[in-house]
Amino acid sequence: MAAANGFMAVAMGAFGAHGLKKQLAALPDLAQRLEWWETAARYQMYHALALGLLAVLATRVNWSGITAAGWAFQLGILVFSGSLYVMTLSGWQKLGAVTPLGGLGLLVGWVLLFLAAARR
Repeated sequence: MAAANGFMAVAMGAFGAHGLKKQLAALPDLAQRLEWWETAARYQMYHALALGLLAVLATRVNWSGITAAGWAFQLGILVFSGSLYVMTLSGWQKLGAVTPLGGLGLLVGWVLLFLAAARR
């Protein structure tokens, strides 16, 4: 999951920097949409790295919370970054109401990662 999300974050970031601007250039809210995209890619990358840390920690700590943290991060990435990607492409700002739920998933992942590290 770490490698897949890292790859996707780089690919989405590159697309946002090079291809998306041309596709959305005529829109009046271009700057806002590009900011959403950049935030989505950045948070996806941060959490890809966190997933990698969890994979290393899982070799040292035998605790089911590590798996739960991984799933919380993955769900958070899908909902947080995913909603921002879709919002950028569609302009449907009401989807922004879902984005904080993804953020909650990311926060749960961090709490579980902390607990796993504390068990070490």
